Amino acid sequence: MKILLFGKNGQVGWELQRSLAPLGEVIALGSDSQDYCGDFTNLQGLAETIQKIKPDIIVNAAAHTAVDKAESEAELAQTINTDAPALLAREAKILNAWLIHYSTDYVFDGSGNIPWLESDATAPLGVYGATKLAGEQAIQATGCNHLIFRTSWVYGARGNNFAKTMLRLAQERDSLSVINDQIGAPTGADLLADVTAHAIRTVQSKKELSGLYHLVASGETSWHGYAGYVIDRAQKMGLKLKTSSESINPVPTSAFPTPAERPKNSRLNTDKLQRNFGLNLPEWQSGVTRMLSEALN
Repeated sequence: MKILLFGKNGQVGWELQRSLAPLGEVIALGSDSQDYCGDFTNLQGLAETIQKIKPDIIVNAAAHTAVDKAESEAELAQTINTDAPALLAREAKILNAWLIHYSTDYVFDGSGNIPWLESDATAPLGVYGATKLAGEQAIQATGCNHLIFRTSWVYGARGNNFAKTMLRLAQERDSLSVINDQIGAPTGADLLADVTAHAIRTVQSKKELSGLYHLVASGETSWHGYAGYVIDRAQKMGLKLKTSSESINPVPTSAFPTPAERPKNSRLNTDKLQRNFGLNLPEWQSGVTRMLSEALN
């Protein structure tokens, strides 16, 4: 099996290089790759790359994920999040290849407090969510074999993430203020990568499982609860911090105005994924604890 991976330098792309390796030959590209084009602003180059490699599986871990910058870079976000995935899907259809693509809870408006189903009405609040939704729809419209995984609150042991930022600030300050009215599930890039590999293996004999799925860790918390958990765990691991979990002040989203509006309800219902692929998704705390162990040791 030949697997073409785009976005190799991102948090999810980095983990996918590990998880996909046992499945076959992995050709991993980033925007700066030299031998083949991995630049999502170069659509002709992407098409030529796919036509030359002729992969059995295309995995797209590339995206314009700078949510606030997307508000002022709408055209760039459209190219990367909508036009490029549409092209990948068209090429996959021609090759009869599978396309694996990642999307986001930002396709919803964040209302209510019930976990979103794949079938729920979408209503993005900003450019990022709108371009990611259009990317989903473009893939589906081609009729190619595909798996679209919507996820949220992604972190990785490699690179920067919310937990590492909280620990850095907790070493510098006596107290912190963290948003408590946005609810979701911190989801590890390693979990996304491992589930992706499992799903790819499964659909080789079950093409009827092609479609859209929600993929996040189990459970839920706020950013405030997430920060408190991280600081508690880090202290138990021996890290010296000025801030304790008791000195993290809960504040509303309005306390931190941003160019792009954030959804308050980022809960995603994963029943469809777990049922169709025979999975048991772990609680978010287990992945965060593992990530902290790697980051602090």
